[in-house]
Formats: sequence, structure tokens, C-alpha cells
Amino acid sequence: MEQKDTEMNDRGVPSSGSGVVVQVREKKGPLRAAIPYMPFPVAVVCLFLNTFVPGLGTFVSAFTVLCGARTDLPDRHVCCVFWLNVAAAFIQILTAIVMVGWIMSIFWGMDMVILASKCHPVPLRKMA
Repeated sequence: MEQKDTEMNDRGVPSSGSGVVVQVREKKGPLRAAIPYMPFPVAVVCLFLNTFVPGLGTFVSAFTVLCGARTDLPDRHVCCVFWLNVAAAFIQILTAIVMVGWIMSIFWGMDMVILASKCHPVPLRKMA
């Protein structure tokens, strides 16, 4: 009988050195996929607005969709994506009373900044 030596990873599962690449994709719901890819400064302003007035930054971001910002919903009409963002802002405003909307609003703003940094990376300046 021939025995093959395998390495054990940190969870105790045998691993082979074959170099298998696993790709993970996040499945987004329609509200989350409607978050627009905005320029970085606009996304930071929306995060700031969402932090202090829940839903306001999300409402402002809805208008960036009308100005041509792309989203992860390319098959939907611009007006539909606009109304999805307005609905998200409305949900954040209504549920801010019980803190859920305020937390959701802050996370929404953080997602806007993350998407903006992926789409429009901030250039690094050299210090003289």
C-alpha cells in the first residue's frame, strides 16, 4: 500500500499543495446594489451627512444616480435605481428612532466610501 503525505492546515483539514484558487462573490440585494459609485469627495460628504442626519446622505446619493453615477444594477432603469435609493433613505429615516436606521445609515455611508475608493482611487501625493 502506498501512503500519500498530506499537510494539515490550522483547522485540521488535509490540504494539498495543488494551488486551488477559490473566488468568492458577494450577493447583494437590490437596495444594496443600488448604491452608486460616486467620486470620493462626494461619498465622504454622504458618509458625513448619514452620520449626523440618518438617511440624508443616502437621499443625496440618489441624485448622483440621475447625474450618471453607475451602480451594480445595470439592467434596471435609472429612475428605478433612483427610487430604490430614496426608499433606502426613507427606511433609514423611519427606523432611526430605534437606532437601527442610524446604524444602517452609517454603514450605508461606509459602503459608499468603499465603492468610491474602488472606482475612483485617491491619488497619493509625494511629500517634498
